[in-house]
Amino acid sequence: MSKISKKRRQFKIKRGKKKRKKIRKLKEKYFTTQSKEGKGKIIEKMRKISPHSPIEETLSVKKENKVE
Repeated sequence: MSKISKKRRQFKIKRGKKKRKKIRKLKEKYFTTQSKEGKGKIIEKMRKISPHSPIEETLSVKKENKVE
């Protein structure tokens, strides 16, 4: 197995940070949105950015913590 070059590794790290930042912004927007259509669109965007992450579980956990 070959090593990854330093430049390629830095690119992957930067891409991951950008994705996490965008997901965080969309989560905040999700909780401030009132309409179901808007929330559905936001979830679709989150799925497009990160298709394998458990978005519904993350949002429900965050919502429970916010209520308390």
